Amino acid sequence: MKRIICGCLALLCAATIMAQAPASKGKAAPKAKVRKWTQMAPKLKDDFFKTDEALRIGDNVLLYQYETGGWPKNTNMQLPLDEAAKAKLRANRKGINESTIDNKATTTEITYLCRLYNATGQQRYADGALRGMDYLFRAQYANGGWPQFYPRPKGYYTHITFNDDAMTNVLKVMRDVAKGKQPYAFMPDSVKAKAQAALDKGISCILKTQVVQDGRPTVWCAQYDEHTLQPAAARAYELVSLSGSESEDIVLFLMSLSKPSAEIVECVENAVAWFRKSEIHGLTFEFFTDKDGKRDYRMVACPEGKDCPPLWARFYTIEGNRPFFSDRDGVPRYDISEIGRERRTGYGWYNSDALEVYERYESWAKKYGRARDKQ
Repeated sequence: MKRIICGCLALLCAATIMAQAPASKGKAAPKAKVRKWTQMAPKLKDDFFKTDEALRIGDNVLLYQYETGGWPKNTNMQLPLDEAAKAKLRANRKGINESTIDNKATTTEITYLCRLYNATGQQRYADGALRGMDYLFRAQYANGGWPQFYPRPKGYYTHITFNDDAMTNVLKVMRDVAKGKQPYAFMPDSVKAKAQAALDKGISCILKTQVVQDGRPTVWCAQYDEHTLQPAAARAYELVSLSGSESEDIVLFLMSLSKPSAEIVECVENAVAWFRKSEIHGLTFEFFTDKDGKRDYRMVACPEGKDCPPLWARFYTIEGNRPFFSDRDGVPRYDISEIGRERRTGYGWYNSDALEVYERYESWAKKYGRARDKQ
């Protein structure tokens, strides 16, 4: 037990020391190497939440919470705050345009505060988590979707957002709150009932937005117009498409539901069929250093005798199901070598995530899917 706590503290302290290390005379300070908050927080052991360090971080999390009840993204909330930084956060609590579910924001903080409340019984942490839940309830559209940011009034931020698993991360919290699972079991029955209603609406939105291609339901676009429920673009290189990345997490979420309806089962079956027909075979990554000394990669044929796993593209055309790539000019291209290094290496264009779908589907199908009917 002590080793676990010390290990977590050591990681946090090391990140803090590196981030704040002063420069030696005549030498540049070492660059900070800080563990990303949204990756670190879910991995913390239960015993950690009984430490003073956990309380310090919890108070930081409350300071970062906006009056909306939501939190900003891309913020390492575990790092120490001096008094000036704390005062600035208090003054900025009305910064409503930064509340978001993007990049695991808000759901990570709600879960951390719940775990901290369970370990300490200190009410301020429960209150913060409940304010976060209220933010999620208010942010949900009547059609069941969630925007990337709320309450931002315009831009692609208002689209229903599956991109980077934003909406599915919220639905996972709603599912567990509704069931009274830990660490959310302490929440009032009224909140659990709201979570169930939000979950039901969110699932309905997923079913309504499954893209039909050549008469058959397939998978999902990364974002949708919140009024028409039609696929929508976001950033210049995020065009209307079928998303081989975001759809994977949607299917895994649907397969996590107990007692799925016939509509959910059919939705999963169609999505898995799309993954099977959209596999890319015979390609693998080849990394190299370019003439400017920068890391880059190219896609090459799988070496003879090597068993390369199937890949899926991040984006496929809705018409024709063709993998494509795009740079900041917003022009679709059909070979990754045709976009610049900055976007090629700064975005996930290929993945093998659907292999996890296949693995989960094997047991799920025996219990709920078409395979059950053949037994």
